[in-house]
Amino acid sequence: MTSEVLIIGGGVIGLAIAVELKLRGAKVTVFCHDYQAAATHAAAGMLAPDAENIPNEAMRSLCRRSRALYPDWTRKLADLTGLNTGYWPCGILAPVYEGQGDKVNASPLPSPDSPYWLNQVAIHQYQPGLGAEVVGGWWYPEDGQVDNRALARVLWTAAESLGVELKDGIKVEAFLQQQGEVIGVQTNIGTIHADHYVLATGAWSNTLIPLPVRPRKGQMLSVRVPDFIPELPLTRVLFGENIYIVPRRDRTIIIGATSEDVGFTPHNTPAGIQTLLQQAINLYPQLQDYPIQQFWWGFRPATPDELPILGTSHCQNLTLATGHYRNGILLAPITAALIADLIWQQKSDPILSNFYYTRFHTQSSTPSRMVTHFSIPQTPHSALPTQHSPLTIAGRTFQSRLMTGTGKYRSIEEMQQSIIASGCEIVTVAVRRVQTKAPGHQGLAEALDWTKIWMLPNTAGCATAEEAIRVARLGREMAKLLGQEDNNFIKLEVIPDPKYLLPDPIGTLQAAEQLVKEGFAVLPYINADPMLAKRLEEIGCATVMPLASPIGSGQGLKTTANIQIIIENASIPVVVDAGIGSPSEAAQAMELGADALLINSAIALAKNPPAMAQAMNLAAVAGRLAYLAGRMPLKTYASASSPLTGTIN
Repeated sequence: MTSEVLIIGGGVIGLAIAVELKLRGAKVTVFCHDYQAAATHAAAGMLAPDAENIPNEAMRSLCRRSRALYPDWTRKLADLTGLNTGYWPCGILAPVYEGQGDKVNASPLPSPDSPYWLNQVAIHQYQPGLGAEVVGGWWYPEDGQVDNRALARVLWTAAESLGVELKDGIKVEAFLQQQGEVIGVQTNIGTIHADHYVLATGAWSNTLIPLPVRPRKGQMLSVRVPDFIPELPLTRVLFGENIYIVPRRDRTIIIGATSEDVGFTPHNTPAGIQTLLQQAINLYPQLQDYPIQQFWWGFRPATPDELPILGTSHCQNLTLATGHYRNGILLAPITAALIADLIWQQKSDPILSNFYYTRFHTQSSTPSRMVTHFSIPQTPHSALPTQHSPLTIAGRTFQSRLMTGTGKYRSIEEMQQSIIASGCEIVTVAVRRVQTKAPGHQGLAEALDWTKIWMLPNTAGCATAEEAIRVARLGREMAKLLGQEDNNFIKLEVIPDPKYLLPDPIGTLQAAEQLVKEGFAVLPYINADPMLAKRLEEIGCATVMPLASPIGSGQGLKTTANIQIIIENASIPVVVDAGIGSPSEAAQAMELGADALLINSAIALAKNPPAMAQAMNLAAVAGRLAYLAGRMPLKTYASASSPLTGTIN
């Protein structure tokens, strides 16, 4: 039993969980960054597990169970607050157009409450005013609707009246973790602690934890039935092809919704609204004469399989309740009950196993295709210089002094082969791209064996110190999700210039100072600036990573003199990063005394990346051994290789 619960997210899901936990005796606090911006306010409130013909059996069962809870749940909320949620089991009619013969003949998925097929005559009698192209339709009597905005207000009022501490305007910036537990959250008002935490931030969830939840924008509008029409002409939801029309008892009619994969791009667009109006008027023509009330948009939290993420997380005191996509309103009561059972009674309903976040990490970490292993010639240990020692960064030891990346490869298989061939033990990953389908990053979490490779999350793509700090925190969570609980490494990149991609020294220093304070092992990417390198060492960075030449340029060592100064004055490892294009340049950098190299483009863009990866490995080894062995002194004049004494005349 957990007494103090902090719920992050003040939409319908977060508030429903808060009310349920409070009724069971928990002390509950809800943090909401912007209550009015929650996806809850942008929904239509349909309760349509049958009309949507949800193909996933577990999801269909979850939705139907939640719909069954709605009558008692909304009645309980009304008793607590005296307010009406607008729950209306009005049924849903799914018209079929001429030319959609497959829908006429197709039977809906099995349901305990079978839908009814209405032919052309019956459907126009049952719902007058439908478009002439409607030739029939399915009637789902058990589906219905709720006024989502009214529901949100009622839940907020219920939580408030029960004594839930509601804090709007609080922005959670990061989870603070230690040994598999959340020990607090960092917010815009300081660090806050609780016994248990619930993540219910919808489309914004992956700003705190690297979950595969992405915003899916939906545009909507409403019209109003004119007052001169005495009776409501529409008293059931119409669920058409890419359109739905939801009548409210207050004469408002909701029309929605587009589905756009455009990130968090705000605002309504003429094209989006035009599409909705055309489809809605085609389905129910008299809408064209009704006055428009309002336009709005929102962001649905979509996962790759369009199923929610519910239940336990990688931290034993952090529970996940997010990714509900189009069914957040429908699933609110069942989510609240299941999550409250899990937290308050440590009771896990079997259905939750279908919605754990771990389903996105179930693929084998070993590549499915056979990969080529390149053997590295081994030198007998006795032949190595006595000074030979492993690379140590922030107390962690590595045998390889070559680090590689994951970007720019032509395929995931090529990346896998190259990393194996390189013999590297550290692989850097762009936090902002790891969940995308960009080449070289698709399925990255499953493509590499993170039990053998140390992840180095990086803040590539960040233009400011503030942005880099936020992404660094996300990177730490990503490493933990992949099993590296004690990984606090971050490759810090602050690059505001999109043309030359040169790091910002001021932003880098500012971000490094904050991240060091937060316990990160910071590996900052910098210009070859000896003064900046020394300052970064003084504030506690784990390494410095000066560039050899502009990133991705392949120009080789253009900053040799400055890198030598950095090496001479550093008491932390110096990792030469960016610009190296060939093994000879890699060897040269190591001969200068660099402790390690980070090479990505030269490998990924080679004609044969795995072969180039092996070559870079050999170059790093050769360069390091050459540095340790000591170069012969330079001489002005020639010196014979063979002694001149004792020769035969």
